[in-house]
Order: sequence, then structure tokens, then C-alpha cells
Amino acid sequence: MQRDLYQALLQWKNASTRKPLILQGARQVGKTWLMKEFGKNEFEQVAYLNFESNARMQTIFAADFDIRRIVSIIEIEINQKIQPDKTLLIFDEIQEAEKGLTALKYFQELAPEYSIIAAGSLLGVSMQKNASFPVGKVDFLRMYPLSFREFLDALGQHLQKEHLEAQNWPVVGVFHDKLVELLRLYYFVGGMPEAVSTYAELGDLNAVRSIQEKILIGYENDFAKHAPNEVVPRIRLVWHALISQLAKDNRKFIYGQVKKGSRAKDFETAIHWLTDAGLVLKAHCIEKPALPLSAYLNMDAFKLFMLDVGLLNAVAKVEPAVLLEKNNILTEFKGAMTEQFVAQQLRIRYELYYWTTSAGNAEVDFVIQRRDDIIPIEVKAEENLKSKSLSVFVEKFKPRLAYRSSMSAYREQDWMTNVPLYGVNGL
Repeated sequence: MQRDLYQALLQWKNASTRKPLILQGARQVGKTWLMKEFGKNEFEQVAYLNFESNARMQTIFAADFDIRRIVSIIEIEINQKIQPDKTLLIFDEIQEAEKGLTALKYFQELAPEYSIIAAGSLLGVSMQKNASFPVGKVDFLRMYPLSFREFLDALGQHLQKEHLEAQNWPVVGVFHDKLVELLRLYYFVGGMPEAVSTYAELGDLNAVRSIQEKILIGYENDFAKHAPNEVVPRIRLVWHALISQLAKDNRKFIYGQVKKGSRAKDFETAIHWLTDAGLVLKAHCIEKPALPLSAYLNMDAFKLFMLDVGLLNAVAKVEPAVLLEKNNILTEFKGAMTEQFVAQQLRIRYELYYWTTSAGNAEVDFVIQRRDDIIPIEVKAEENLKSKSLSVFVEKFKPRLAYRSSMSAYREQDWMTNVPLYGVNGL
């Protein structure tokens, strides 16, 4: 299984200003596999420590930050000599090591010759609790579930992936129907690596659903394990409300629908915890599409998506036949599922925003900032090519680029471009 993030790891390794790297992301998105695979291929040896499963190593940074002492302990633990120019040090679940994050600062300052990648399943939350986080002393990469293009690669559709990456639409268009079928399959399987590899090996959708359910149980167990006790019930309420919030015509998050009579202050911490943990994706409403978008967001208006479309459908208990066959059973939910898919693909590269008129009579599903361009993206679940909200946005703000993404094939018009949903990765 190839991950696009591998190239970013290569750039990190070869950078003259390389610092210890923190690989962020939710549990089960493939961080451990990628770190080990990268180490195996790009270094002569790998020194791997998992601080969650190895209690003995959890206190190696507690006494002091003497790098020679720390390295000697690691060498004894793994029973091999560490050569700075030939060894990749992997600190997995680093949040479980006392002062582990702070130790990265001292590696960067006192021993920059060591190549270190650290990861943690709930690192975003752990960082907030750590008063000595090494600001400016570490590099970051964020890992997400497999994109649709990575999914194609995992299923052996290497040439399809290559032509999609190159946006070779005349060739891609010939295989439009096949790509739509694969996209519907991705809606069910999603991008969690274990689910994808199981389908690639067995072709068994029931086995895929079983894995997805196991992952969801693991996430709920994480709530109790990592979150403050007083916040756990509210985290569960928000988590279980995601699907009903997305199923609404207006997918703006409504606190009162989580629990009757509740307000922002009741669930802000829970939502913050879930986003930091990487379990939900947040798209803020912008009041004005101007640079930078982050300066014009409405903090009180936002949408929440799950981290993976396959997990969303597992929560909804949507059967394979409903997704793989073109039918009208999911008429209302299909829009939510499609927005979930697009959010998941876009978030790999962009912060998520959306726009709506003050009167609420027009809404553009996503707005992204790419260098100096602000790009509106309207999402259609099937082949409906009406674009009223997008036309309102274009007429009012006159962006250089505008996209509609649907199940229709690629086509260019004077004022916007229709990109098939399976190509939204390349926007």
C-alpha cells in the first residue's frame, strides 16, 4: 500500500533544516505502518519504541534530557547500536512518555544529527496539556485516511490513479462509468487502511464492515481513556449526533439537536476535543470570501464531518447494495454522504470553509484558499447540473476559478468547471 505522504517524508529526511518530525492523525489512519515502512526503505536500521505498550520506557525522559544517556537506554532496549546517520528513531504513542514531547526540543538543539519521527493517536489533545511543548523545534505532518486516489492504487488501479493525478481528462473520461463504480465502492469501504487492505485481499464487504465497527468501538473507548471524565458524556453525545446533523438539508451544526435546550458553551470543549483528536473535520462558515479566509470566518456557524466516509456509512448501517447500485433509496442522505466524501478529500490539502448568504437562500458547500485564489466548490450527489448557489457566488464575487463536483464527467463552461467527484482530489 502506497501513501502519498511518503514523498513528504522523503523531503523531510533530505532537508538541510530537518527537525524531529511529529506525525499527527487519528488512531488507525496508518501512522505506525508508514513510519516503519519509511524507516525500512530509507534507513539502514530502525529503532522503534512504542511508549503505550512498553511501560519500562515511559520514564526515560523524566530524569533529565541528557541525549547520551537516553540513546544508551534505547540501545539497550532494542539491543542494537544507534548510528545517527543510518538509524531512524521512531517514538510511537509519544504522549504516553513523561516529558516525551519536551525531549524532542533537546534532540533538535543538542543532537540534530538524529533522525526522529514521533507519533501519537491523540497528540493534538496531549499537546495542549503539555506546558513545555517544543514550539519551533519540531516539524509537523498530518495524516488522514486514504484518499480516493490512494484507494485506487491499493486496488491495483495504478494507471487510473496516474491519469487522475495528471488530470488527463480525455483518457479519464473513457473510463468514467468504471470510476463511478469504484467511487461508490469507496463510499462503503472508505479510507481506513485496515478496511482497504482487507477489501483488496479478500473482496469481502462484510469483513470490511466488521473492521469499521471495531474501529468505531476503539474510538469510543478512547473517549474514556484520554478525555477528562467530565467531558466524556458530551463527547459521546456530539459523536453520536454527527450523522443526524449531516442528514439535515442545512448541515450547519445545531447544538439544540444534540440535546434539547443546549447551547454552545455546553459542547464547545467536546467538539474541540474531537477535532484535536482528528476524529471530526470542521468547516467554518465565512462571512466574506476574501484573503485570508481565516480572518472572515463565523465562529458560531460550522459543519462537522466524520474523518472517513466508510465509517459514516458504518454508523448509518448502510448496506453495500444501497451504495453500489444506483438507486433512490438514499435520496436525502446521499447529499450528506457526498459532502462527507468531498470534505475528506479536500481536507488533506486545505482548510475547510463554506459560504452562505445572510438570508440563507444560497449556500456554496465548500470554499478553499489556494495561494492567492479563493475557490468556491458546489457539490452534487448525482448528475444534477443545476448550480444556482454557485452562480450567485460567482456573480457576486467574480472568482477566477469556480468548480462544481458531481457524478457527471469533466466539462468546462465559461464561468465554471464541472469536475467529477472521483477527481476532486486533484483540485
